[in-house]
Amino acid sequence: MSLLLAMTGWHVEDWRARFQALLPEMPIVVLGEPFDRRAVHYVASWKHPAGSLTGLPNLAAIFSLGAGVDFLFADDKLPAVPIARVVDPDLTTRMSEYVVLHCLMYLRQQHRYLSQQRERLWEDDRNQPAARSVRVGIMGLGELGQDAAAKLKVIGFDVAGWSRSPKSIEGLCTFSGEEGMKEFLARTDILVCLVPLTPETRGIIDAGLIAGLAQDGRLGGPFVINAGRGGLQVEEDILAALESGTLKGATLDVFETEPLPTASPLWTHPGVTITPHNAAMSEPEAIASLITAQIRRLEAGEPLQHVVDPARGY
Repeated sequence: MSLLLAMTGWHVEDWRARFQALLPEMPIVVLGEPFDRRAVHYVASWKHPAGSLTGLPNLAAIFSLGAGVDFLFADDKLPAVPIARVVDPDLTTRMSEYVVLHCLMYLRQQHRYLSQQRERLWEDDRNQPAARSVRVGIMGLGELGQDAAAKLKVIGFDVAGWSRSPKSIEGLCTFSGEEGMKEFLARTDILVCLVPLTPETRGIIDAGLIAGLAQDGRLGGPFVINAGRGGLQVEEDILAALESGTLKGATLDVFETEPLPTASPLWTHPGVTITPHNAAMSEPEAIASLITAQIRRLEAGEPLQHVVDPARGY
């Protein structure tokens, strides 16, 4: 049996070496090279070409090489085998660092002070709200959302969460479904988007959602932080909301098109903070180790962990 690496945009030979060191007894084959398709039992994928995983009669499982799996479901010829996503404690911690950093940047008005520094302006502003008076809404209460919420609460933020289906999380006010969205948005000064990208969530950060955010908060208007997927946001709506004042600022780590085109007005808008899709980067060695552990579990007759629900897309 063998492991097939099916990826685009990454250095596949580096990944082959990582997996071969961890699975010395298993041939590691690469999409695009000759290999016995009948021998492939496992696939590790990152944005594989659509249809390229067909004709693998003994395939037992597909592993995403990243936290997201939306690229897999974009393949309408994807084999009907279990799919496992990466759940990496290091990735979770890095995402929480990113979320906490940018919530604090908005709380402490650091963007304004950086602008004042460039203009050599000294303005002694006494309007400094405490974290407890700022309401953060985490949209998406998976592993990443729950960890970010817990760390924001430690700092003192007033945190609530929203998820597609009801969740009960100790110490956290939660909302769910369409019926809970309106109330959730109305009590949110900083919206953090960490939902997976599915047909239901594509374009969820649009004009209607932004208009529902709180306008009565201590920060003088709402902010959005999207560290999930670029397909979650409608960038024209974000820019229009910034221009109208409905939205005060946006931190975007992901975009509809990546890399972000140089002509995009997001680059130069004073209300936008851009990072290059690096909010939470797992170490490749950690990902390879996690997938290897999953393969070992299957070979020992144990159940696969972190299995994706195809009906939900995550």
